[in-house]
Amino acid sequence: MDNQNNFEHKTLNLKRILIIGSGGREHAIGWKFSEDFKKKDETLELFFTPGNAGTAQIGTNVTLKSLEEIRDFSKNENIDLTFVGPEVELAEGVVDLFQEAGLEIFGPDKKAAQLEASKAFAKDFMAKHGVKTAAYKNFQGPMLAIEYLETQEFPIVVKASGLAAGKGVIICQDFEEAKAAVLDIMEDKSFGDAGAEVVIEEFLEGFEASILSVFNGKEIVPFVSAKDHKKIGEGETGLNTGGMGVIAPNPLFKNEHFQAFQTDILETTLKGLIADDLLFSGIIFFGLMITPKGVYLLEYNLRMGDPETQTTLPLLENDLYEIISKSNKGESFELNFSNQQACCVVMVSGGYPGNYEKGYEIRGLEKVDCPYFIAGAKESDERILTSGGRVINVVGLGNTMEEARKVAYENIKKIHFDYEYYRKDIGLI
Repeated sequence: MDNQNNFEHKTLNLKRILIIGSGGREHAIGWKFSEDFKKKDETLELFFTPGNAGTAQIGTNVTLKSLEEIRDFSKNENIDLTFVGPEVELAEGVVDLFQEAGLEIFGPDKKAAQLEASKAFAKDFMAKHGVKTAAYKNFQGPMLAIEYLETQEFPIVVKASGLAAGKGVIICQDFEEAKAAVLDIMEDKSFGDAGAEVVIEEFLEGFEASILSVFNGKEIVPFVSAKDHKKIGEGETGLNTGGMGVIAPNPLFKNEHFQAFQTDILETTLKGLIADDLLFSGIIFFGLMITPKGVYLLEYNLRMGDPETQTTLPLLENDLYEIISKSNKGESFELNFSNQQACCVVMVSGGYPGNYEKGYEIRGLEKVDCPYFIAGAKESDERILTSGGRVINVVGLGNTMEEARKVAYENIKKIHFDYEYYRKDIGLI
């Protein structure tokens, strides 16, 4: 097994945590564990697989090539907790594998992970349990889907049902666009196997909000709300990305919206999970659309959002390890967040989300004096080089959003790499 050493327990109160993933989300999760353990003066060893240049600063990156290797590493190295970052490993059943081996892991099993892995499964779950969502229909062949489109009003939304790395959702303005989208997804396989089934759903107009939450098998406990900025261009223009920035709390998401979310979505989801025996300890991410007709659920994610995680974890006052331990035991807990505002701005490689070059040195990180999380960078000859589209998340904190934005953008100016790009309007409403 690559990079496997005999890491030994040094003290009785040492905790060893393995985080699966390689992005800014995983760096942020590791950072939060580290900060919490420093406060209680306990020893922590962090491992990441595969990790990145940022995670290497706070832990040890290990190369593990299969779910079985990850399980064996956790067993052989006495890992106290494994935290799953990305959706793919959850959909492939890493939690089932760990549970069969009696190992502590945080995340949904393969059955529950279908709520993210299959949009068709998720929509059917919502309809069955009265979760407020857009009207929809699922199709496993293009001809019936196109016939259905002939009877619909536009705009309309066409989605690849499977995992498409945050893509695979196309808003179509007319019949011809929608027909082309169906053929592109199902016949041309533009999103690979994710397009074996499509969901066609009603277009909802309003503003979006994201709410992370922890599910302990009995209760769903929500985080503060967040607002994602998905488009590459300022003013929410251009192509969709994995996220160009996030602010939290979401200033547009008022108390009445939260009450509607709780009644129409959170509580109905909880009842549905219990009724369908989709019980686990892990994260549920609610992607919401707030319209004049109420609060609707767009999608579930069964893992922490990116970059929502990077924005909300610095506001979380609880000890993350303790929360997960309680959740895994099915115990109740409350989540407490500071009254501060957070503004996360994402620096990306020029050309993203299209073609971009990588391998450029990142300079100035040592001057940054706010939380930052590396998403797409690797270490090489003691230098940190860009290795992805989204490169660094810089998180400003302040008593007002104006203060938080100022901190984020002042620190971004200290960081440099060739062809860098970032939006200058994150947090402006």
